[in-house]
Amino acid sequence: MRIFFAIILSAVLGAGMAAYFWVNQPLELTGGTADLSIEPGASAREVASSTAAAGVSVNPTLLYWWFRSSGDARQIRAGSYEVEPGTSPRTLLRKLVRGEEALRSVTLVEGWTFRQVMDALGKAEQLKPQTQGMTSDAIMLALGMPGVAAEGRFFPDTYTYSKGSADLAVLKRAARAMDKKLAWAWEQRSPQTPLQTPEQALILASIVEKETGRGSDRPMVSSVFNNRLRIGMRLQTDPTVIYGLGESFDGNLRKKDLLTDTPWNTYTRAGLPPTPIAMPGTASLLAAVQPAPSKALYFVARGDGTSAFSASLDEHNRAVNKHQRGQ
Repeated sequence: MRIFFAIILSAVLGAGMAAYFWVNQPLELTGGTADLSIEPGASAREVASSTAAAGVSVNPTLLYWWFRSSGDARQIRAGSYEVEPGTSPRTLLRKLVRGEEALRSVTLVEGWTFRQVMDALGKAEQLKPQTQGMTSDAIMLALGMPGVAAEGRFFPDTYTYSKGSADLAVLKRAARAMDKKLAWAWEQRSPQTPLQTPEQALILASIVEKETGRGSDRPMVSSVFNNRLRIGMRLQTDPTVIYGLGESFDGNLRKKDLLTDTPWNTYTRAGLPPTPIAMPGTASLLAAVQPAPSKALYFVARGDGTSAFSASLDEHNRAVNKHQRGQ
């Protein structure tokens, strides 16, 4: 009888040792890494089968029983995962329970146009092009923003996403972020600003973004445009003209371009253009609604990234002669 129990005990211990060794032994992969996708609501058995199907050389039944015996099978999270060389059944389960997804990122830069945003999303790694072939109007409709211009409606930031996510999902997050930032800035607007709506603030912020060479100048650049709007003076800002020219702009802004009327030409039309011309960042949003207190109506680039501001045309002409013509 003692021999029988000794045999049973040895078998149990042997099985335990084998199980311990197995759960800590690196899994074999058929490729460099395996991409594992787990759908919401997937059972532990389905996760085990998906793991094997993804290119992990493992017995799915054995892996399933490991998930079950661990007590964490119901804690496995849906998502996209990378199974890398050296991953053991134990570390795989830990990754799935913690939801350590394989994330990628895409950066949307301040001052970018919507076309540049879509170019960046199109080049982003492992991002599904759900918007491919869609017009900007169709994209905004899909985002639940029908009739809203796409330009400037997305907040510039770095966005992470799971492999296989759709570009529309990233756009939705960026649009929500801009809505929040714009609402935050609008709540802090100066009572002296002539801007009447958050949309006007967004448009002006986009102009400030494109007109500012150095961040510290933003409040003064905004002051010039706020002052012009207040007295009904045309904004006469080159970036809006360039935006209105679209793809026909060759990088050289000519006098005839300033005289070519488009909805965005602030030399030929009074007030703000009909839409933003780029994505403004937080600083430009705040500067648009909190302009520096000044009487400045003009500014000219000094050549070092900063601008010289003037309250009169004579003063401005002197600044132009000094900084632009070297006189």
